[in-house]
Amino acid sequence: MSGFTLQFERRYSMAHRLLSGAAPRCSVPHGHNEVVVVEIVASDERTLNPSTNMLAEFSVVKKRWFQWVDKAVDHSFHISDADPLVAYFRENEPQTLARCLITPGDPTTEILAACFMAKLNLFLSGQGLACSRMTIHETPTNSVVFTGDPSKILPEGDYWWWRADDSINDFVNV
Repeated sequence: MSGFTLQFERRYSMAHRLLSGAAPRCSVPHGHNEVVVVEIVASDERTLNPSTNMLAEFSVVKKRWFQWVDKAVDHSFHISDADPLVAYFRENEPQTLARCLITPGDPTTEILAACFMAKLNLFLSGQGLACSRMTIHETPTNSVVFTGDPSKILPEGDYWWWRADDSINDFVNV
């Protein structure tokens, strides 16, 4: 590793609800303005590019990530794959599914951080870069930091978090 970390952030608005009962106030759909901060490191032994004195050019590294956050995540509704609203939307408002970010279980900030890291690492694939730290500020005073391996947290398979596309669920490709 080079010792350098690139860090950038993006703000987005979202809504969610949690059904497990662990956070009773969150069982009612509500929204947050969240900020996601990512830290990118070299996944190989590179040092600074001798012609640019950069690990990588910021605009190149963040472009795909920002496009996905802005197009797919901003103003999406985060719900569990087991939420009865999924069936409701399928039957009554199928167009709404395109804006539903579906998580395995409750859409907590913790699971979201793992999903986001998995997605970002796919966007960075082939560039010799990897996300080492994903921070989501769900409110100005509450944040979750994820530094682990998303494959230890998330189900394997053809889920949206394992695809380098614009998807946020497995019902509708955005």
